[in-house]
Order: sequence, then C-alpha cells, then structure tokens
Amino acid sequence: MNEASAWSLREVWTRKLLYPGHTFPTAIAPVVVGIGLAHHDGVLAAGPALLAFVAGWLIQFAGVVTDNYTNLIHQPDDREHPELVQAVKSGLLSLPFLRNTILVCYGVAVLIGLALTAIAGWPVVVIGLLSIFASWAYSAGPWPFGRHGFADPLFFLFFGTVSVIGTYYVQAATVLGPEHWRAALPFAAVAVSLPIGALITNILIIDDIRDCEFDTVKGKNTIAVRFGKGWSRLEFVCLLGFAYLMPFWFWLSLGFSAWVLLPLITLPLAVMVAHAVWTRDRFAELVPMTPRLAMLTVAFALCLAAGIAAGA
Repeated sequence: MNEASAWSLREVWTRKLLYPGHTFPTAIAPVVVGIGLAHHDGVLAAGPALLAFVAGWLIQFAGVVTDNYTNLIHQPDDREHPELVQAVKSGLLSLPFLRNTILVCYGVAVLIGLALTAIAGWPVVVIGLLSIFASWAYSAGPWPFGRHGFADPLFFLFFGTVSVIGTYYVQAATVLGPEHWRAALPFAAVAVSLPIGALITNILIIDDIRDCEFDTVKGKNTIAVRFGKGWSRLEFVCLLGFAYLMPFWFWLSLGFSAWVLLPLITLPLAVMVAHAVWTRDRFAELVPMTPRLAMLTVAFALCLAAGIAAGA
C-alpha cells in the first residue's frame, strides 16, 4: 500500500484541501494590517474585523477546493495530486461532496457579508461579491484566470489589497456610520495593503515554479510555464524588494512614525526564502517554501500593524 492510499480522510482534508499553513496565514495577514490602521485612525472595531477574517478565510478555502474540484474533473489521473485521485477512486472523497463544500463556504461568507452590510453599508456587498468571483474564477468558469497566466494580479488585488481595504472599511464604517463610506476608504488603506499583496502573490509564484512541469502537461499557462521559471524568480525578487521598500515610503511620505519600519526585522528570513526559491528547482525542495513564506507574510503583517498602531 503506497502513502497516497494509506491516507485517512482527515489527512486528505488537512494536507491537501484545508492547507492550514497556507490559507490561514494569507487570510490573517491582511486583517491584521487592517486592524493596525484602524487603531491608528481611532476606528477599531473588533467584531466586524473578526467577521471579515472569517468571511475572507471561507472565500479563500472555497477557492482552494474549487481548484482541486475542477482539476479532478479535468485531470482524473493527475500525477501532481495522487492522494486526491486515490481518495476519489476509493470513495473516501466524492466530487459532489467537494462541490457542496464550495457552495456552503460561499454561502456562509455571503451570510456574514449580509450581516456586515447591515452595519457598514452597501460597499461590503461590492467587496464581497468581487472577492467571491475572484476566488471562483481563478480555476473555474469559461475562462479561468489561473490557466491563462493572470493569477498573479488577481492574487495581488483581491487576496492582498482588497482584503486589507475591506477589513479597514467594515471597522471604520461601523464607527463612523455607513453614510460616511468615503471617509472609511482612505488612501492609507490602499497604501499599506500593497506590501501584503506583493507577499501573498509571491506565495502563488513559489507554487507556480514548483508545479511548472505538472502545469505544462495540464495546459495551464502560468507565468512560469509561459515565460520560464527564471522570469517567475525575477518577479518573486522584485515583489519581495517592493514589499520591503514600502515601509520607507509610509514613513517618509505618508506621515507614519519610524515604527512603521518594524517589518524590516523579518528581512533575514525573507532573504533565506528568496535564496531557496532562486537556487532550488526540485519539487520536494520547494514544497516547504510556501508555508515558510506564508508565515513570513504573517510576521511582516504583525510588525507592520504594530508599527502603524504605535504611531497613533
């Protein structure tokens, strides 16, 4: 019996679907930064922020399950995910159950969105529906973004920038009132979201470099497939450098205190991950880099949030 066939249902879910080392950090990081800025501006509201985190994680998780669901339909003998293939063939996991999981996750996220809309106004509807669409359209629909090399800007915009802005907005609109929705969307919220968007996009880039050979067989035209791993590695380094330069802009041009430079203490870990991504090529060597960068993203976000809040 091989390892894939020996997996339990719990192992299939935690190791191949929930991705706790991936989805939780990328859902937490934008929320933390949104909370830090809300504290700085005197509009902190813990309840709406927590609801935003739960909704954001559900949308991300639904996107992961959608990706695996569509892949199992189009690639029933996928060599990249033999554990999932074996689980479906053995009856341990069913495609209808995965489909229902997607619907439930999106449905609960919509219910949370409706609750937030009641206290923060109509922009929550726009943010929520666009985020659900981005999560679904990455791998599903008539023109999946991930299969056509447009996943990078999608991740940057929705799982980084929109998540930070949305977290800040639901807090500010709760405190100020939904009628002041313009004041609840300051430029600073957009600015501080940019390094988080860059780091979260880099998590995807590691996956694309790691999975390049598999994606080529599947006809999935990621940046790594279309232009080569070297281009993706260059994109990774540029986005990483961008993320670590942003705090200087916040300090020198946006009026935040020098505490906003606190994320720089995570730079040694960032350099270690970048070196591994640049020099390693084997699938097994790159697999640990995704959760490491995810945790780095959380550490960066915590430091950035603390630095922003310290200047209040």
